Amino acid sequence: MKGRNMTRWRDPAKDPRQEPKSNLITAEGFARLKGIHEHLSRVKRPQLSTKVGEAAALGDRSENADYTYNKKELNRVIARIRYLGKRLDELQVVDRLPADTGRVYFGAFVTLEDEDGEELGIRIVGHDETDTGKHWISVDAPLAKALLGKALDDEVTVAAPGGETTYTISEIGYRDPSAEAR
Repeated sequence: MKGRNMTRWRDPAKDPRQEPKSNLITAEGFARLKGIHEHLSRVKRPQLSTKVGEAAALGDRSENADYTYNKKELNRVIARIRYLGKRLDELQVVDRLPADTGRVYFGAFVTLEDEDGEELGIRIVGHDETDTGKHWISVDAPLAKALLGKALDDEVTVAAPGGETTYTISEIGYRDPSAEAR
């Protein structure tokens, strides 16, 4: 790995080399993160604590793979619980539709058409709920930033790895946030 800068992982939200991420999240995303936090706190952590205790009772910990593995896993879960606890406190839940649903804002489902007539459906969501499989992109992503405030039939040009791409907005839709939280 000669010449590569191998540094430890840094929280992107605290990395001074990156732009700060927005703290917006949909009601659905907030409920999902809160559920993960509760599951880790109430189920996973106690299970791992029990396993670590049982493995420790077997004697020599230095050569006890079960103890070592479960202790590392417990520390990872505790770190994730702390991170989620802090993150949940920072997040701002967007729980209402924008005043103008004819324009692209946070939470919008947008259908784009490129120059070749190919369609791409995306949703603009918070940093913590992006999902490439569903085509949910962060509000901080270049494409999302270019789309914000645009209306139907507007064109946006975005720098892509293969060069600039121009899209036309062919559809804008929203899901009722009050229905998401249920």
